[in-house]
Amino acid sequence: MSTLIEMLEEMAKKESKVRAVLKRSLAFDPGAYPPAFPYVEPRFDDDDGKWKRTVYYLVAGLWAQHFREARGAEQSLPAACSSHFVANDKSPSIEKRFIALLDADEDQLAHRLRQMVALLKDYAINFDSLLKDLLSWNHLDKFVQIRWAKAFYRTEFMTDREPETFNAKEN
Repeated sequence: MSTLIEMLEEMAKKESKVRAVLKRSLAFDPGAYPPAFPYVEPRFDDDDGKWKRTVYYLVAGLWAQHFREARGAEQSLPAACSSHFVANDKSPSIEKRFIALLDADEDQLAHRLRQMVALLKDYAINFDSLLKDLLSWNHLDKFVQIRWAKAFYRTEFMTDREPETFNAKEN
């Protein structure tokens, strides 16, 4: 079965209003904008929970907000955040936004993601990866947030280090 993003891309090729409707849905709580229902509801089974529905509508809206006809190589959201951070001279405001995103709970997540995706308008984001990560966002171990932090800081850390630091000999 195709992914949500593949399905939306196919629908958008056939019906020009798909992206506009999904983009407009971001002004509402995820899953609360009835005109978006035809584009996302077919992805659910009867036993799918509220969080899955919330995440699917959120990611569909973010995809529509961020849509680019000609995309470069897609990267994960934390990798795009890291690239943006480094490209902007390690701006403290970008890092603070990223940390706030990592700390977001269910009620804050949609707002913080909308802001972050808007900030990353020049980066191709892998929305399938984002969807998969967000489905596990509420896990007690916070493994998604930890993985995102590693992806963000790994790039920043590696660009600051001298090569000999990694090969230091023990005396």
